[in-house]
Amino acid sequence: MKIKKVAIVGGGTAGWLAANHLGLELSAREGFSVTVVESKDVPTIGVGEGTVAVIRKSLEKLGVSEAELLLRCDATFKMGIKFVNWMAPKKDNFYYHPFDAPYPLGVDATDYWLSNKPTGSFYEFSELAKTYLAAEGNLCPKLRNSPPYQGVVNYAYHFDAKKFSELLADNAKRRFDVLYKQKTVLSANLDDNGFIESLNYDDGETEGFDFFVDCSGFSALLMEKALGVGLVDKSDQIAPDQALVLQVATSSDDEIAPYTTATAHTAGWIWDIPLTTRRGTGFVYSSAHMTEQQAMAEFELYHGANFCQSKVRKIPLKTGYREKFWLKNCTSLGLAQGFVEPLESTSIVITDYCASLIAKLLPDHRDHLEARAQQVNRRVEYIWERVIDFVQLHYLISDRQDSAFWRDCTAPTKMSDLLRERLLLWKNFIPTHYDFSADIEFFQRESFLAILYGMNYPTKALENNAEYDEFVKVKVAEHFQAMTSLAESLTPQRQWINEFYAYAANVNKV
Repeated sequence: MKIKKVAIVGGGTAGWLAANHLGLELSAREGFSVTVVESKDVPTIGVGEGTVAVIRKSLEKLGVSEAELLLRCDATFKMGIKFVNWMAPKKDNFYYHPFDAPYPLGVDATDYWLSNKPTGSFYEFSELAKTYLAAEGNLCPKLRNSPPYQGVVNYAYHFDAKKFSELLADNAKRRFDVLYKQKTVLSANLDDNGFIESLNYDDGETEGFDFFVDCSGFSALLMEKALGVGLVDKSDQIAPDQALVLQVATSSDDEIAPYTTATAHTAGWIWDIPLTTRRGTGFVYSSAHMTEQQAMAEFELYHGANFCQSKVRKIPLKTGYREKFWLKNCTSLGLAQGFVEPLESTSIVITDYCASLIAKLLPDHRDHLEARAQQVNRRVEYIWERVIDFVQLHYLISDRQDSAFWRDCTAPTKMSDLLRERLLLWKNFIPTHYDFSADIEFFQRESFLAILYGMNYPTKALENNAEYDEFVKVKVAEHFQAMTSLAESLTPQRQWINEFYAYAANVNKV
């Protein structure tokens, strides 16, 4: 049986990323079609969304205009994540996970930094990346004349999730002739072999397809309800299980930070994502360590006069992933596939990667589905395990002991065997590229260096010779000079965006 008709159940970011990738890879197949079936009755989870730098390559490949992204999605530039108060309370308690590598002028100075820090080194590990001063100065990573998807500092975006999905929808329909139906799917029908045969809509219509992508969110209408695929619960590794979400309006002259802020509190953390017209904020907490009433009070304290309790939304956070991501003639993406708290902005990057993977590997005949399913399931499970490891790392290695939450998170606890092995290894050795598995780990050596040494992980320092130390010392000094010059060449992000909007308005008048 040939695979020609594909149904994507659910829109949003996941559904429309899937539509774009399938359209890009498979629209040349004879008789091939993609239909997105989206219910008008299902609200999106999305608040302000953060991404990671690889999204630029994907959007460019899909033909999405960066200018259109900025204009339509309230988008801002993001150089990384600023982690505040993740260590025992002290002055200036923050570090960055930047998108640029912590290699001053291309030199790996990690050994040198570890050796000299105990003697009173005047800089933090975060300052080894050229991002540091630009981020601290709320600067834009692009020059005024930077080409689309290019900047002098590596970057991703913050954007309005709903507007982003609308942009993706327009792109998929225009470029790849993706079909769209606004209908509510009530259930799915299986054939005698357990394959999904058709969808039942709320208007009484039944429609058949050859392959299905479940993007129906937490409800997992196809993978869980139709095919019975359960969730692997990982809540024993990531304690926070609730979030309070609030959007706060900003004015056109407010500064825009070029980073997501993740501020730890006594039972979790707060995200703060700046868009052009508002901030998207979320109070993430463990209900085993804090009541909703306490969380609401702490959230109000964070916002001060800007807090409006009636506008706060409550979102349950259940960490885990599907036992299988591809079964029979159905696969899952987005929240239907799995969830981990948005500490490292992993939701969209996992969805984007998996959508591209499915599009590249989808066979043209049903007889070949099982082999591909096994291949994808192994790979995607490994991706989820490593992402959960990386998120858990932020809690495990903190030295905070000021609440039951932090004492529980930092005590010997449930973690993967691989993470336990790596943490023991990294007591004596700095992480190397050989510690990671190529393209199926989103977070490589540079990311782990940023977290480990931003949080002062106690890796034993090597004893380098004086000549090497002097060489690195000079390079670091040159790096600080270059970083200062770079910051002086950049424009404040708010100013850059306002000028860009004004330029676009003038062009549209012509």
